[in-house]
Amino acid sequence: MRAAVGSASCAITVFAASVGFGTTTAQALPADWLPTNSCGEEGYNPAKEPPSEGGPLLPSIPETVHVPLTYPEFVPVPVPGPPADNTRVPQAPLPDDPCADPCPDLTDKTDSDDAGSSGSSGSDGLPFPRIQIDPIPETIPIPIPGGPGPEPQPAPAPDVHPAEPGTLTPAVNNPAVGDVRLVSQVTGKGSENRTDKRWQVNGTDLGIIWETKPGEVAVAFGDTFGSDWNPPGANGEDWRSNVLGHSSDTDLSDGMTIDSMVQDSRCHAAEVIDSRHVKNFETTTIPTSGFAIGDRQFMSYMSVKRWSIVPGMWYTNYGGIAYSDDDGQTWIKSQHAKWENVFGARFQVSAMVPQGDYVYMFGTPNGRIGTIGLARVPTDKVLNPTAYQYWSDGTWTPVSQHLATPIMSGIASELSARYDEVSGKWQMSYLDPARGAIVLRESASPQGAWSDGSVLIDTSDYPKAYGGFIHPWSTSEDLYFTMSEWDSYNVYLMHAKLD
Repeated sequence: MRAAVGSASCAITVFAASVGFGTTTAQALPADWLPTNSCGEEGYNPAKEPPSEGGPLLPSIPETVHVPLTYPEFVPVPVPGPPADNTRVPQAPLPDDPCADPCPDLTDKTDSDDAGSSGSSGSDGLPFPRIQIDPIPETIPIPIPGGPGPEPQPAPAPDVHPAEPGTLTPAVNNPAVGDVRLVSQVTGKGSENRTDKRWQVNGTDLGIIWETKPGEVAVAFGDTFGSDWNPPGANGEDWRSNVLGHSSDTDLSDGMTIDSMVQDSRCHAAEVIDSRHVKNFETTTIPTSGFAIGDRQFMSYMSVKRWSIVPGMWYTNYGGIAYSDDDGQTWIKSQHAKWENVFGARFQVSAMVPQGDYVYMFGTPNGRIGTIGLARVPTDKVLNPTAYQYWSDGTWTPVSQHLATPIMSGIASELSARYDEVSGKWQMSYLDPARGAIVLRESASPQGAWSDGSVLIDTSDYPKAYGGFIHPWSTSEDLYFTMSEWDSYNVYLMHAKLD
């Protein structure tokens, strides 16, 4: 019974952190503050908004109470699926006037688009809510024979590396995080990038950044929605599981400028890693990290089977790697570099970082309550899963990914890692749901020992923040990272001073 009580307590803690219950009352930004770009367009405040002074102690009675009623919906799913749509349209130069809209016919709403309907509150003017039954389909996928599918990729030759003993490096000091500030809103309405007007990216999250070549970075975003998106959260018909932009902005002190995005039509960001978009089969494909080796780009991603009704939890089919040989315009999923989700396997959500002769892969199981494991692979064998070695109790061993032992204590999600050449330290940020914070840890080696976590973002300041992906052009003194916030469902650039 003690174990059962402990598990329930842990679950409650994780749930509270996932929905934004913090432990302190500090305010990161004034409640009435709104970012405004140089065109005078207002954005979104990701910080906590306290109750208005003298406001009601209890929530107001809603006009309508929605009662969900699920029913089975059988959906035939062709297997194999159709080939990925790699239609690409070069981006026309942006207007000389940054406040001019490149595609007003696609992105500028008319007054009628914003017109809403008003009604009396309650039923027949009475102070009681209406009861509305909302039928919600629960998809039951039925596989059926599909087309020929993609061309089979030759399987890499087995290249099993023998076990090699490793050592832990001495622990370094905890990162001394000083002032943390919001630099700018990167995406959405009111951002300086005006992604809603330029690429129909109105709502999105993540913002995973890696250097593609000297002077350029790629920025990968998660589930993305167009002009029909409305806060809060992820919603809309113009849904792309992921989109990709590029930036050459080296001065991050005033924000990060996105120069271009991969497009499938005029002023419309493309879904670069295809997804079936079928609930309980493959709901979406979410990028988790990216890196470049020579002229080839790699992106790790997770194939999400379905989202859980528990906030902050999801179930994956597998974690995989895709690659691009045309600067991120089109991507090919490796048919072999995949980590199937068997019995809660690690490396469903991975952060991959090249350093020296190896690419290091930090990974967690699906959801937000897993521990961090570590693997490595020679830089020329990234797509060969037999060449990976897993850190297991002090040994680099060619065992199943399920046996990689945790490299640090505690639970983590949405990892981001980088190696700082100047200081010779590794930096890792992630969301610690039990602590209710995005934290930063450092180490002299990928396997550790790792420092304790220092808080970058507390959910008492930003109640529904997640992510925390480090910009590769950060330094040991100035850490830039992207933060997502659920209600406004957009991405913000943050700066932390490291003393």
